[in-house]
Amino acid sequence: MRCPFCKHRGNRVIDSRLASDAMTIRRRRICSACKRRFTTRERVEESAPMVVKKDGRREPFDRAKIIAGLKRACEKCAVSMETIEEIANRIEAQAGESGGKEIPTSEIGAAVMNELHRIDQVAYVRFASVYRSFKDIDEFMHELEDLIRLRKQAIGPSGEPARPSVKKE
Repeated sequence: MRCPFCKHRGNRVIDSRLASDAMTIRRRRICSACKRRFTTRERVEESAPMVVKKDGRREPFDRAKIIAGLKRACEKCAVSMETIEEIANRIEAQAGESGGKEIPTSEIGAAVMNELHRIDQVAYVRFASVYRSFKDIDEFMHELEDLIRLRKQAIGPSGEPARPSVKKE
């Protein structure tokens, strides 16, 4: 491990702890040459599946692409980087747990849309507009109408969250 400041190879770990996602280890290090401190993160390298693109190309699963897409969709929304990282962790875990050696981009895109729909509907619409590549305003409006319909179902006629009805006997 090279020091990011002086590029010296010698350093030692002064603190090590499990990160908040419980999937990475955060280590504080000190360079033996310049005595500056820096942080590294370690994660288990798993064999991720290959992603099958719409045009048939295959490429390795790339968590950074998911994070980049989420950042773009969540721009100017009240979604923290921590939440984006958690979503990327869940999607990466789903891809790894699928058991297959290949996963279509449609499954990854659907997982991202489900997560965004749950946390921020504006980010969801932004992502959907790119992911589904709407051809015209009618397709876009149809997606918005579905979103509004679902929202009205979740909020009852009184303006309060709808509660499931319970039959009394």
